[in-house]
Amino acid sequence: MTSSERRAVVTGIGTVNPIGTDLGTCWDSLREGKSGIHTIQNFDPAGLPVRFAGEVVNFDAKQFVDKKDRKSLRMMARSIQLAVAAAQLALSDSQAQIDDLDPTRFGVEFGASLIASELEELGHASLVSANGQPGIVDLGKWGSQGLSNIPPLWMLKYLPNMLACHISIMHNAQGPNNTITESDVAGMLALGEAFRILRRNQADYFLVGGAESRINPLSMVRQCLFQPLSKRNEEPAKACRPFDRQRDGMVLGEGASVFMLEDLNHAQKRQAKIYGELVGFGAAFDRGLTGRGLARAIRAALSEAEIDPQDIDHINANGAGTIPGDVWEARGLHEVFGDCRPSVPVFAAKSYMGNLGAGSGPTEIVASLLALKHGQLPATLNYQEPDPACPVTVATGELRSISKPYFLKTGFTELGQCAAAVFRRWE
Repeated sequence: MTSSERRAVVTGIGTVNPIGTDLGTCWDSLREGKSGIHTIQNFDPAGLPVRFAGEVVNFDAKQFVDKKDRKSLRMMARSIQLAVAAAQLALSDSQAQIDDLDPTRFGVEFGASLIASELEELGHASLVSANGQPGIVDLGKWGSQGLSNIPPLWMLKYLPNMLACHISIMHNAQGPNNTITESDVAGMLALGEAFRILRRNQADYFLVGGAESRINPLSMVRQCLFQPLSKRNEEPAKACRPFDRQRDGMVLGEGASVFMLEDLNHAQKRQAKIYGELVGFGAAFDRGLTGRGLARAIRAALSEAEIDPQDIDHINANGAGTIPGDVWEARGLHEVFGDCRPSVPVFAAKSYMGNLGAGSGPTEIVASLLALKHGQLPATLNYQEPDPACPVTVATGELRSISKPYFLKTGFTELGQCAAAVFRRWE
């Protein structure tokens, strides 16, 4: 079978995110306009300038893995645990039987990012290296005394490639395996790579997705120092305001989403349910953040899907809520959609859950796949005042009926890496 004849469909979905750890709860939150952004509960954020986030509360990874795998959870940072949980949910949802799958045709592709260490694992080593001077580390003492206070297997908890490694080992996936560490767009690029490998007939099914937790004291301090964050501590649920004129920065979050992406023929032979088909993917670099690079990625995805802009039902935007980022994304969308813009609404899922980093793209795709399934597009939260610098039509108000079978998902990083994917409803 040639690559042009092979098709990639989603046959399983697993998600662990701030608005739900199962598809039913996620859809209820989207349908009811219920935000998952609140004051942080997993640690005391009182000393931080930003004290809220899109947080997965009461998450216990032991609930999502077999007893035989629970011991390994001790060697996983929270980002890895989220990924492992979502992968198990996706595999279970697909109803694929591991013993019936050819392990050499079973791949894992994951988007990941920097994983911050837990403070207790570095705290004592830092203290003994400080010579009694807070904020100062004696590198000599760090080498001779500090390092011996760090657990010997410490690094294995925080390597970004360990998300894919643990999932592959747990599910005996011996096919293509890769990790993409490209910040906020990593999960989408992993999806694109799995799509290409399936089309080339080098695998039949993938667990593919992304995961990241930014709800960690060390990570939060870094983000507060270097990222344009919203500071609406008194009204967290209203903080993420994509494309709104009063937006004041992005909201951090955590979460993971994983798809069982499968060759259509293989899926049909085992009579799998199908959520949708990935029909086009594009990537580009937007030098200078002009929007033109994003437009190229979108056009590549539309071209591969063999559709025109007016065939898209809605755009699932990156929509981070930053002042410059929303402007250049809107420029890129307007360059492609232009005259048909009013009939192609923009939905921004980050308004519900914040920026999940490497987990953002896959989790936001879950929202649109659920919208296709239920025939209704949720509203973007907190959009009240249009910004003339953002020429897009944002979906607001009541649920809108899905009228066309395609949606477009966009993603990018603050440095300009862009990705775009087109999905089609399965009928």
